[in-house]
Amino acid sequence: MKLILEGHDYRYAVEQSLLAFFPGERPVYEGEDPREARVLLRLENQTALASTALSADGRTALGEAQADLSGAKDGYERERRKQRAVKLSFFEAARSLTGVTPAWGALTGIRPAKLAAELLEGGMDPQAADRVLRDVYFVSDKRRRLCLECAQAGLAAKRALSPGEISLYVGIPFCPTRCAYCSFVSNSVEKSLHLVEPYLSALFAEIDAAAEMVRDLGLRVRSFYMGGGTPTTLSADQMDRLLGRLAERFGLSGLVESTVEAGRPDTITAEKLAVLREHGVTRVSVNPQSMEDRVLAAIGRRHTAGDVRAAMELVARQGFPHVNMDLIAGLPEDTPAGFRRTLEEVAGFGADNVTIHTLSLKKGSRITLEGARLPPVEEVGAMLDHADAFLRRSGFAPYYLYRQKYMSGSFENVGWCRPGGTGWYNIYIMEELHTILSLGAGGSTKMVDPSRGRIERVFNAKYPQEYIQRPEKLSANRAAFRAFYTRMNQE
Repeated sequence: MKLILEGHDYRYAVEQSLLAFFPGERPVYEGEDPREARVLLRLENQTALASTALSADGRTALGEAQADLSGAKDGYERERRKQRAVKLSFFEAARSLTGVTPAWGALTGIRPAKLAAELLEGGMDPQAADRVLRDVYFVSDKRRRLCLECAQAGLAAKRALSPGEISLYVGIPFCPTRCAYCSFVSNSVEKSLHLVEPYLSALFAEIDAAAEMVRDLGLRVRSFYMGGGTPTTLSADQMDRLLGRLAERFGLSGLVESTVEAGRPDTITAEKLAVLREHGVTRVSVNPQSMEDRVLAAIGRRHTAGDVRAAMELVARQGFPHVNMDLIAGLPEDTPAGFRRTLEEVAGFGADNVTIHTLSLKKGSRITLEGARLPPVEEVGAMLDHADAFLRRSGFAPYYLYRQKYMSGSFENVGWCRPGGTGWYNIYIMEELHTILSLGAGGSTKMVDPSRGRIERVFNAKYPQEYIQRPEKLSANRAAFRAFYTRMNQE
C-alpha cells in the first residue's frame, strides 16, 4: 500500500498501524498504487489535527483524531501526542473500511504496557486505566487484562530499583544451525567455528574495559543475562573462561538474578550445565519453540522433541532455581492441537517461566525469503487464547509483554511465571526501567536516565568478524556511555 505523509514523518507509527489491519501489505512511498493511505497532520495553536484518507478495493474511508499539546511537559511528550493522533486517525479509517477491530485496537508499537503504567503512575486506578484502554484505544478485553497485569508487574520492579543500578547483557552470536524464522545476528558454528576463539578474545577485552568504566562511574550490576545466538554453543571450557572473566572483572556476587540462554537442546550437556551452576547462574532458558517433530523439522532444527526431554532431565538434575522455556505460536506446519500438546508437555517439565511468542515474519528470515505453510491468523489467535487460559489455570501470571513488527495477527509475546519466578531482566529491558549495558557483537546498549525520561542508544558492530576487527567502535560506544552518565550526574 502506498503511504503519503503530509505535515509529519511518522513512518514507523503509520507502518505499524498498516500492518495491524493489512498483515500482508508492505508500505511503499513511490509510484502508483490503487491501495493508498494519505495521512495528514497539521497544527492549530496547541492542537494537533490528524486525518487519514484510506482507499482500497474501490472504497474510501476517512478517519480523524486530535491531540491537545498544551499540557506536554517537553518536546518528547509533544511528539508522542502527535504520533498518537496520527495512529488514531489511521485506526478510525481502517476500522471503517475493513469492519475489523484488531485485538490491540489502536495501540501499536513495542511496549503496550508502558502506556498502562503511565496511566497508573498518573493517579488512575486499574479500573480507570482499563476504561481508557477500552474507550480511547479500543483494546480487547483479554489484551487489556494482559496490559494492566504487566504494567503493574513493571511498576513493582521499578519501585525495587536503586540509583546507580544497571543490567549487563553479553551476546554470543553463534548457533548450531540457523532457524528458519530467525533474523538475529547469529552464525552457524558449522561455518564459523574458526571465529569463536578470536571472538572470545575480543569479548574479553571489551569486558575488561567496560568493567573499568562501570567502576569509575560508581555503577552496580543488578541483573546479568547472556543471550545470542545460543550461548551454550560454546564448549564447557569456553563458558567457564567467559563466566570467570565476567565475575572477576565485574564482581557479580550481588546479583538478583543471573540468566543464561541454554536455548537449543542440541547444545546442552551435563558438563556445560555444571559450569553454569558453579558460576552461580540462577536461571537457564531452554527454548524448544515446539514439541512437534514435524514443526521442528520445518523450522530447521536438528533436534527432536525427545532431545528436549533429555535436555530437561539434565537441567532438573543440576537443580537450577529457575528455568524458562520459550514457545512460538504460528510456526510452519503447526496447528492449534499441536500447540496445545506442546504447551501441556512443557508445563509438565516444571519450568517456572514460560514465554509465549507469536511468530514474527522478519525480512531476513528463511521463512520470509523462501515461503512456508503457516497457520492462518485465526488459528494463531486460538493458540494464544489457549495459552492464556491454560497457564492461568496452571498457576502462572503474565509479567512482561512486547510486540514486534510483522507479527502474525499483530498479536504479542508474553512472559508468564509462577510466584517467585519473575525474570527481572526481561522487565527492565522491555519497560526501559534502567540502563542495559550490552557487550558482544550485535550488542545494543540502552542508557536510561529515569528521572528525566531520557534514553540514548549505542550499537556494537553487528557481525562477529566486524566486531573482532573494529575495537575503535567499542571505544567510541564507551565514550558515549561515560558522557551520558557524566551529563546525567551534573544536571
